[in-house]
Amino acid sequence: MLEVTDLRVSYGQSEVIHGLSLSAEPKKILAVMGRNGTGKSTLFRALIGLLPTRAGSIKVGGVEISKKESFERVAEGVAYVPQGRMIFSTLTVLENIETGLNRERARKIPKRIFDLFPVLWDMRKRRGGNLSGGQQQQLAIARALASEPRVLLLDEPTEGIQPSIIKEIGRALKQINEENEIAIVVSEQVMAFALDVAAAVLVLDRGEVVYECPRDDVVPETLARHLSI
Repeated sequence: MLEVTDLRVSYGQSEVIHGLSLSAEPKKILAVMGRNGTGKSTLFRALIGLLPTRAGSIKVGGVEISKKESFERVAEGVAYVPQGRMIFSTLTVLENIETGLNRERARKIPKRIFDLFPVLWDMRKRRGGNLSGGQQQQLAIARALASEPRVLLLDEPTEGIQPSIIKEIGRALKQINEENEIAIVVSEQVMAFALDVAAAVLVLDRGEVVYECPRDDVVPETLARHLSI
């Protein structure tokens, strides 16, 4: 569903992502791991089109999108949940989710979104800024799902969230993965969460892949060593 080949991304003259390649399959979750500053958020911003790429290919369902604008990538089926969530604090929960709707496909919020996140239905008339951090993260994911994506990118979804909500997000991602033909790519630092939800892990260091492994073959001590370099 998502195929990235020899991707190179720069800030000005400084190259940050060096010839990175990865692939994500439908009904699978890929965890992109690494310490702060290793290039995870840069990669995600490049995939959604917020940063230009110097070279390389990004394909969704076989369609090249690397030269497309962000809104065109969304139309091709890419949804992005940024680090820090960035929900609309003055809009209600319902209004926030409605901003993600693909109007050509749906006029109403699909019921399955509230089945995934029942708390959002309970708080549907509350302003987004009045939700807790964990509830805002669930809202950001719900807004992304409203576009009916084929690829879902989540940048640090567990950052600053209490453990009980992290478990709820993990449950929701696995349910999304089981019920939809979506490829999910999640940027993560928490090893326990990544190994719980992902089918495969990939570790970045200084903009390069230094470790890649199916979850069932991961040696936790080896993965931890890569994350602590």
